Amino acid sequence: MTGRVTKKTAEEGGKHASVRIRHGKIVNLAREQGFVAIGTLAETFEVTPQTIRRDINILCKQGLLQRHHGGAGPMLSTENVDYTDRKILCLREKQIIAKLVAQHIPPRSSLFINMGTTTEAVAKELVHHDRLRVITNNLNVAKTLSGNSEMEIIITGGMVRHKDCGIVGEAAIDFIRQFKVDYGIIGISGVDMDGTLLDFDYREVTAARSIMENSRKVFLVTDHTKFGRNAMVRLGSIEEIDAMFTNKMPPPELVEALKHNNVELHVAE
Repeated sequence: MTGRVTKKTAEEGGKHASVRIRHGKIVNLAREQGFVAIGTLAETFEVTPQTIRRDINILCKQGLLQRHHGGAGPMLSTENVDYTDRKILCLREKQIIAKLVAQHIPPRSSLFINMGTTTEAVAKELVHHDRLRVITNNLNVAKTLSGNSEMEIIITGGMVRHKDCGIVGEAAIDFIRQFKVDYGIIGISGVDMDGTLLDFDYREVTAARSIMENSRKVFLVTDHTKFGRNAMVRLGSIEEIDAMFTNKMPPPELVEALKHNNVELHVAE
């Protein structure tokens, strides 16, 4: 009985790995060619068109492709996935990343937490930490951490974005600059292979930059779908962070960039 279960598990693991490899190749082809047709992909990977349609649906939901008639193309660098979709995309991956990050935050620390669904997952893991002092421009983070009466939660001023309860604007940036904290926890929309950190909203980026500049250590939290993902606004470079927390080993060129800049890599497999 045990042998059969082990064999089945191994077969399923091999199948999932094969699907992940195919997904990665589909995304790369879309980026290189600008458009990939369902029929061509089916022939290339020797699978049915129905399988390719399912692949494209998954990759579109992950924000890696954009669906077009008869195929798909790369995700536009000017548009992010809607917040309600991002909340459920890679949810399990974000949860295990958050657990790992929480292990690296000592009690009684001071920290910034910025906008994003991954940073919100981190907040849920930190809620039982002892006497943290947290400054945030994310109302969702503040609400989550307010469940611990021993924490001190400070919210920036500024304009609240209705779509995700993030706080943006000059008032938020000016407020952040008044502090110097132990840890800055930031999310990101994309990490280029050369280590460039990318996002979609300029106002969100300026707040994140202030967090990076006023933190003694900067932790970048990102799931594997952000590796190589395109976005329009440059946040900074991988050399400006102290540690990256993710759920899968990044591509070799990004790993090399991390090593070159002495950035710690924590993979929550």
